[in-house]
Amino acid sequence: MTEPNETERRLTELEIKLGFAEDTLDQLNHTIFRQQQQIDLLLRELAELRRQMPVDSGRGGSLRDELPPHY
Repeated sequence: MTEPNETERRLTELEIKLGFAEDTLDQLNHTIFRQQQQIDLLLRELAELRRQMPVDSGRGGSLRDELPPHY
């Protein structure tokens, strides 16, 4: 059986580890929140760029099929 001092020391170590784990979790949550904000902004910007793209004027095919002017 463990002595009272040993039990108290182990409990203190566990409390310290829990504190670090909680801090790490808070940091990760904040990072995920910031990344989601960035993703949302990028999606809005992409939607705006797509909206601004000229509509194909019936030429058929895609822009990838066109040769650059130097060919």
